[in-house]
Amino acid sequence: MNSLQQSIQGSRELLQDSQGRSFPYLRLSLTDLCNFSCNYCLPDGCGEHHHKSTLSLEEITRLVSAFAVLGVEKIRLTGGEPTLRSDFRDIVRVIKSVPGIRRVAMTTNGYKMDRRVESWLDAGVDNINVSVDSLDPRAFELITGHNRLQEILGGMDKAFAKGLPEIKVNAVLMRGVNDVQLQDYLDWIKHKPITMRFIELMQTGDNGAFFDKYHVPGQAIRDQLLERGWVRMTRMKDAGPAHEYCHPDYVGRIGLITPYSKDFCKDCNRLRVTSQGHLQLCLFADGGHDLRHLLQSDDQQEELIAEIQKVLRLKVDGHFLDQGYTGNTASLAQIGG
Repeated sequence: MNSLQQSIQGSRELLQDSQGRSFPYLRLSLTDLCNFSCNYCLPDGCGEHHHKSTLSLEEITRLVSAFAVLGVEKIRLTGGEPTLRSDFRDIVRVIKSVPGIRRVAMTTNGYKMDRRVESWLDAGVDNINVSVDSLDPRAFELITGHNRLQEILGGMDKAFAKGLPEIKVNAVLMRGVNDVQLQDYLDWIKHKPITMRFIELMQTGDNGAFFDKYHVPGQAIRDQLLERGWVRMTRMKDAGPAHEYCHPDYVGRIGLITPYSKDFCKDCNRLRVTSQGHLQLCLFADGGHDLRHLLQSDDQQEELIAEIQKVLRLKVDGHFLDQGYTGNTASLAQIGG
């Protein structure tokens, strides 16, 4: 370890922005390619993408090593669909071996999960988030373009059987679609260690009409939970953006991700790097900051660390979604949601 690394590791706040927020959590997109065509994200399927020019395993290793020196302890692998990378398991193994990285998580659409989940866990995945936008097979197919709900549910059962202690399930909240299915989800998680997370539909550059038709505030679900005796839990320091709720009669939990709520960005603790190596300070920023030119040699690590620290100082207080501003994010698949 060189002197710069020692001095950084010895400081109390390793990676901190001008608002005093610290960042132990990095979301790393492995590809912007997705094989689902979810109506809220890629209704026409994945057209333009850069799957063949994504960061290499060596570049990913250098990137994660630099962030680990700066205090990042958790890496979440996203996409697009991250498992479309043929070297997905190699990436997990390498990241897991980086000193300082405690957890490797993944977010997946669940494609062929029943056949692949055991290999993901064997490679070293610690946490899995999987999308289940409806428990009704017909509605699920209408939303995603795929009749694959049962293979996803089967994959979750295999993960539990292999010893995974919990799974987080994501559902994008849509008016008249799944906001009326709360009881179905509650029945499902009553005896299962699942955190069911409802994510407010977010406006992006290409879904304005869809957003206007289907957006519903997460507060609608929150109010129902409170009426039924659910209690909000304390957040862990490296937790994601969800506020979680628990109930003494349920094994599972409910999480709400409400980007349009007041002070949503106050607790931001995560940064994003795209599959092309751009550091994105916010999901809805105007653009990213290219780091790829600093990922070509192990000798560049000090310069890479300094660049990350410099760029972080540009992070602003919050997004402007409530004003209809979506930055340059055309779809969530572009930088991993």
